[in-house]
This record gives sequence, C-alpha cells and structure tokens, in this order.
Amino acid sequence: MPREIITIQVGQCGNQIGMEFWKQLCLEHGIGKDGLLEDFATQGGDRKDVFFYQADDQHYIPRALLMDLEPRVINGIQNSEYRNLYNHENIFVSEHGGGAGNNWASGYHQGEQVVDDIMDMVDREADGSDSLEGFVLCHSIAGGTGSGMGSYLLETLNDRYSKKLVQTYSVFPNQMETSDVVVQPYNSLLTLKRLTLNADCVVVLDNTALNRIAVERLHLANPTFAQTNSLVSTVMSASTTTLRYPGYMNNDLVGLLASLIPTPRCHFLMTGYTPLTVERQVNMIRKTTVLDVMRRLLQTKNIMVSSYARTKEASQAKYISILNIIQGEVDPTQVHESLQRIRERKLVNFIEWGPASIQVALSRKSPYVQTTHRVSGLMLANHTSIRHLFSKCLGQYEKLRKKQAFLDNYRKFPMFEDNDLSEFDESREIIESLVDEYKACESPDYIKWGMEDAGGANVAAALDSKLVV
Repeated sequence: MPREIITIQVGQCGNQIGMEFWKQLCLEHGIGKDGLLEDFATQGGDRKDVFFYQADDQHYIPRALLMDLEPRVINGIQNSEYRNLYNHENIFVSEHGGGAGNNWASGYHQGEQVVDDIMDMVDREADGSDSLEGFVLCHSIAGGTGSGMGSYLLETLNDRYSKKLVQTYSVFPNQMETSDVVVQPYNSLLTLKRLTLNADCVVVLDNTALNRIAVERLHLANPTFAQTNSLVSTVMSASTTTLRYPGYMNNDLVGLLASLIPTPRCHFLMTGYTPLTVERQVNMIRKTTVLDVMRRLLQTKNIMVSSYARTKEASQAKYISILNIIQGEVDPTQVHESLQRIRERKLVNFIEWGPASIQVALSRKSPYVQTTHRVSGLMLANHTSIRHLFSKCLGQYEKLRKKQAFLDNYRKFPMFEDNDLSEFDESREIIESLVDEYKACESPDYIKWGMEDAGGANVAAALDSKLVV
C-alpha cells in the first residue's frame, strides 16, 4: 500500500524548486506535460501513487499545493507547458497579490488570516489519500512568504496532523554576498525556530554551497537560478527514489529518516550528489564504480552545505549518521567491498556515542531517463558542522539587532506590536541551544549533556511519537 506524501510549495523560491521537482518526476515516471502516461511508459514497477494520484480521465496529478502571496511565479507556472499537470483547486494566491515585502511578520500574519482556506485544501488532499504518511514543504527561509507563511503552516500542520511526518526542503540564503533582502537575518532566525520545533526533518539547501559547486565543480561563471534549481531538483528526486522505486528497505519516509535522526532536535541534514552535471554537460564521462561514487560523496567539494568546507573547526566536526542512496545496476558485494575500503582508509570521522556505520540503500534508476553514467549516488548526512551555518545566521542577526535596524517593519504586525520583541529573543535562545547541542554531539559524553543541561531536558521532553528511533 502506498504511503502518500503531500507536497506544499510556498513562496517564490518554494514554487520554483517545486516546479523543477515535478518536471523531474514526470520524466522519471514517463508522465507527459499534460499528466497523461506516455505510450512507452509501460514497464511499471514504480510507485507513482506516493506523489501523484489518478483523476477519472487517467491524468496523473501531483499531490501538490502551490501557495504564494503574489501571483508572478504561479502565473508563470499556469502559463507554462505544464499548466495542465496541476489540480487548479490546489493553487492559492492572495487576493490582494501584494506579497509579503520580504517581511517574515507580514507573511506570518497573512498566513494566519488565510489559514482556513489553505487547510481546506490540505484536508481535501489528505482525505483523498489511503494511507497518508506526511508532508513535504518547499520554501526559502530568507524572504517573506516562504519564511513567514511557511512558518505558520509548519505550526498548523504540526498541530492538526501531529502524527504525520513533516519534512522540509529549506533553501538557506547566500551568506557570502550582500543580499537585496536587508532583513534576511531576522527572517532566517524566526524561521529557524519553527524548523527546529515543528519539523521532523530539514534538508538544508544552502545557496552559498550551490553557487560554489556550480562555479568550482561545473565551471559555470555566472550560474543562473535555473541551473542551481536543477541541482536542487536532482537532490529532491534522488532522495525520494526509494519511495518511488521500492526495494527491500527505506520504502517509506519514516524508514528513510529513522537511521539519520537519533534525537529530535538534531534533524538538519546536508546532502551530497555525484556525478554532478547540468544540461550542457550531459556528455561528460566520469568513472562511476560504487567505490568512486561513495568516496566522492564524502568529499567536501560535493557537499551542499558550505559551512562544512569553510570553517576552521571542520576537522573537529563529526558525522552523526550517513545514508547513501545508490542508483543503478549495482552488485551488493561491491557495496560491501566499498564500505570496507572506506573504513580501512578512515575517510569518515563518526561520533563516539553512536554506531559508526554508513547505511546504503540500493535503488533502481528510471528506465525512461537515459544517463551517460552507470551509477549515481546521493548522500543524506547528519553532520555536526552544520552548526556553523546556524552560528553564521546568529552572527548576522546580532549585527542588525545591536543597531535596532529595520525593526519598525516588524512592529506593524500583531506579534511585535507595543515594541514586544520577545519573539526574537526566544528564537535566538532556541537556535543557540541547537548550536550547543550539535557541538555537544562531538563529545563522547553527549548523553550526559542531554540529561544535565536545562536545554537538554527540554529536548528530552520534546520527544515526538511520530519518529521513534
């Protein structure tokens, strides 16, 4: 029986990466741009029902909700060649169409006002599922709609569907460049609080790392949004292959995440993918034995979180858990030999209080998508170096907060009226506690820290019945 997953795309960034995700899924399952199954797509063996459902006229329709507070991106989708793919009842655009002005408080407040309409859409999709497993949220943490409205939706989903998993693909802003969004640190901090408290798993997509990979690995001088979104869609589709092409393990979301998340707060995952290509490089040939793929996945230049490669303390950081999803025709004995070689060469530095093992899931490749490489791999890793990314967000927040800059934009909304800025202070405390916990994970006595520390007591109290590991 399929374990259905509902995808929620919020804001400009969320809808753009969501659109690329559905394009990729349609290619892999042999579904045409109008939602009809192509004549050649008769081999079967895949589970389309996890992410699609069939309408009465045999159209395959994504289990997707498209939401935005301004119409530009969604209008672009509705005018594209994929306009007949979606259920138009599942598209929400704010009536005034003015957006959130890159203001988290505005997005949150507007989300509060329209939550009934949105949850009607969510409930309708949930009722149409035989065995709903959870939700996937695609959004950015730096703007207004994806961060603010996305935060409100996370809280609401966690409250209404408390037994369902909530996974997010969260795009973090480029930390190396000056942003057009001057209040980006405020928005990021407030969203990080919700990602910490209300999500079961967060796949971190760091724009800094995506741009670095595009420039250094793919040799693109000025990578476009389309090219970086293509990298994101590749990661998203690869991370769901075991759900869509079931094998002997990791056939559902809880099975996929259980080995990666040992404690509720430490649920932020970084990703790596190989071989990396974009459209113009389809003819690039690389050696892709299982060992080559798994070794390259562990190299910092292929990992899509910049903090891992850029911090002085990277040598002290350790892996908490690793899941490699290997696609292609692979002999299990090759996997065993590769793991032995990696262990002998000591390529991986694991935490001392957990099992030092790399989980490997073998998955079939789509028969409808031709690639030049025989084997490809995705790594989902829980790594303590991700705390440096959160520390960077905290540091940028502190710079703005010390100057009391741009706070008037937030005081206009109910949560911050009467100069009540306690939400900022509480968010900062939660993220500082998260950084401390990831740092504590690097030491062998982490379990004691969890029991003795006040923050750790709160973590223990927050153990969620949804994800028992």
